[in-house]
Amino acid sequence: MLTGRFLGVDGGQSGTTAVIGDQHGTVLGWATAGPCNHVAASQAQAKFLRVMRECISEAANRAGMVAFAGTDAARHQTGDRWHFKSACLGMSGGTADKLTLLQQLLDAEHMVITDDASIALAGATAGEPGIVVISGTGSIAFGKNARGETARAGGWGYIFGDEGSAFDIARQALRTVLREHEGWGAHTALTPALLEATGAADPNELLHLFYKPEWPRSRVATLARIVNRIAEEGDPLATMVLHNAAQQLALFAASVRGQLWTDEEAVTVSWTGGVFGSDMLLERFRSLISISGKATAKKPAFGPAKGALILAYRAPGLPVLPAPEA
Repeated sequence: MLTGRFLGVDGGQSGTTAVIGDQHGTVLGWATAGPCNHVAASQAQAKFLRVMRECISEAANRAGMVAFAGTDAARHQTGDRWHFKSACLGMSGGTADKLTLLQQLLDAEHMVITDDASIALAGATAGEPGIVVISGTGSIAFGKNARGETARAGGWGYIFGDEGSAFDIARQALRTVLREHEGWGAHTALTPALLEATGAADPNELLHLFYKPEWPRSRVATLARIVNRIAEEGDPLATMVLHNAAQQLALFAASVRGQLWTDEEAVTVSWTGGVFGSDMLLERFRSLISISGKATAKKPAFGPAKGALILAYRAPGLPVLPAPEA
């Protein structure tokens, strides 16, 4: 059996998680850090390296690993580096240039740099074929069938897409509030709730807040929790916002299924992301998925970080799974 240490990293818009396991699937160390998803500018590259070094180093220290000094001048290596038998890092925002940057921090006999959707699917289905719908700040659905073919739906960003995401839920709630404010929409408890949460004096000020640097997309997305609370308290318009979000996410899954499976083939659909923390939205999503008798909505087996670890195991052909989620 292959021996050594295996690394899985989920590097996303909201945060970064690193998990280190041995060849038996035992998790030896883990760590979390801030987001690391953009590397286009020089300052952003420095941030990427800082976050990744912090996260991987903490996980490696917990795993009892010993670093070695980077001395490869051709690659401009500086500081301690970590060696792994295999590593998989799933990154939002694309994979361009990230391999070169990551080689400053670690080396591995097998190195996989992929997107966040791939590791989310591997985690949700424990490496088996199926579909995962991801909805956090943004949204996307991704699937792989038994033939290894892949397909996606959504993931076009907050301007042209991200339907059913936390940001979109907050955006649709704001539109509901503005319609009431202008007199062509029904009364909703979303209005006082969002004004209180943001400190805005009225809906017009609320709208303009969201164009300011103090309210980036990630912060706007946090207001989805307010929408969920108001829906749970019985507001019909807030409920409609959540149900519409669930429908959009279910349509993503249906699109991926249509691209990869026939109507007669069974498929497992799973989910991940903070939006699915809403019981109301999740219940609606699962019921829509289950309308087709050949589609089964199934709770994710693992999170995306352990999905990355699964792909790290798979790279050298090791057929093990990490320890079950707590």
